[in-house]
Order: sequence, then C-alpha cells, then structure tokens
Amino acid sequence: MPLFLKKTHRILYFIAVLFFFSLSFPALYFLAKNPQRNYASIVWFRKWISILSVHLVGIRFRVTYEEPIDWSKPYILCPNHTSILDITALTYICPQQFSFVGKIELLNNPVTRIFFKSIDIPVKRESRMSAYKAFKRAGDLLKEGKSVVIFPEGKIDDEFPPILHKFKPGAFRMAQENNIQIIPIVIQNAWDIMWDDGGRFGSKPGVIDITVLKPMDCTPTEGRDFDSIELEVYEKMNQVWLKQREITQ
Repeated sequence: MPLFLKKTHRILYFIAVLFFFSLSFPALYFLAKNPQRNYASIVWFRKWISILSVHLVGIRFRVTYEEPIDWSKPYILCPNHTSILDITALTYICPQQFSFVGKIELLNNPVTRIFFKSIDIPVKRESRMSAYKAFKRAGDLLKEGKSVVIFPEGKIDDEFPPILHKFKPGAFRMAQENNIQIIPIVIQNAWDIMWDDGGRFGSKPGVIDITVLKPMDCTPTEGRDFDSIELEVYEKMNQVWLKQREITQ
C-alpha cells in the first residue's frame, strides 16, 4: 500500500477512536467518579471503544492458544510491545476485568487519560516511588481477583522492524510476591499493521496474529531461580516470535 494511503488509513483510525470515545465519554465521565464501584463498566467501555475502532478500519485479530486458559482466576499478562494496537489486542483477548500498567505520559492523552485516572496504573519510569506505588496498586488489584497487563520490555522498540528486547523484572517479581501465574503473549505483526503510533509509516487494514502461551508459574524452586524464570519466559516468547517471522518472510 502506498505511504499516502497508509497515512490516510491512520487518520481514519484515530477518527474512529475519537468517534466511539466521544459517544462513550458522558457515561465514562460519570463512571470514573467512582472507579472502584464502576470498575467492570469502565473496562467494558474501554474494550468496545478499542474493538469497534479497529474493526471500522478493517483490522482484525486471529488468536492461537497453546492450551485453553482458565479465565476464572487472575493473571499477569505479559505481551511484547510494538504498536499502540497491542492495547486493543489485549482487550480482545482477555474476557476478564483487568488493568494496564503504562507510562505516566498516557495521562496527557485525551483518550487514555480517563482510564489511567480510574482503572489503569500510570508509572513514571525514572521514579522509584512511582514504581513502588504502581507495584502496590497492581498487587491490590490481583488480590481483588483482577488481572494486570505489564509489557515486560517496558516500551515500544525504537528499531524497525522490531525485535524482542530484554525484559524488565517488574512483572516477574509481582508474580512471585503474589503467587500469580504469568501468561506470555506474543503479538506477532501489529508492528506491520501500525508500528508504534503510525506516525512514521502510517497504518493499513489486515489481520494481527496473536499467540497466547500457557500460564507459567514464577515461584522459584531448587535449580530454578528468579533470573532463570525471567529468561525462560523471554526465550519461549522469542522462539514463537522468530518462528512466525520466518514463516511470514
């Protein structure tokens, strides 16, 4: 697809997001006044604003599960991160109530602000206090039976095409301290549909392939320490990531 058409498609996508968000805003504004009581409703609005927006511009999802997931219990969802469409991918996959942990700059975004002021968890990367508060808030949500999404790479890759970068330890420490399983998720080609926010290459219609791996226990045992667990998750995700890249190239 020519670049000018990709740029046009990106504009149409953001128009779709703003359209569905504007329709939902009066209800969200009211619900966000009491996010604890209205948590499930806010999650519902976030899900359908995201999904309807991508569907309107011809973006779909195809999900493969390594094994069936028991969604009756909370998890820490750990996807790779190459596109803002990863957010929609997670709302599509997960039928549970859940919160994202994301950069504090999302409070400045007119769409994501209301979610990060109510149900999601902003964190200032360079602040230990902010990281501690985010860690505690996420732990509280897990204890309430809600799931948490943490992108273990910490940010979208600056390289194109992207690779799977070394993980940060936060998700694994949280899983260990709360005795919660991690679900590794490989979002294969969102970067090809829209890399980052699409500012450089635009976006296009297409199917985003997602592989949901089986839940993994992060409790250290003899011969399996914290670092080896983190590496085990990384290597499993990277194997799936590289295999799919070989198939599509």
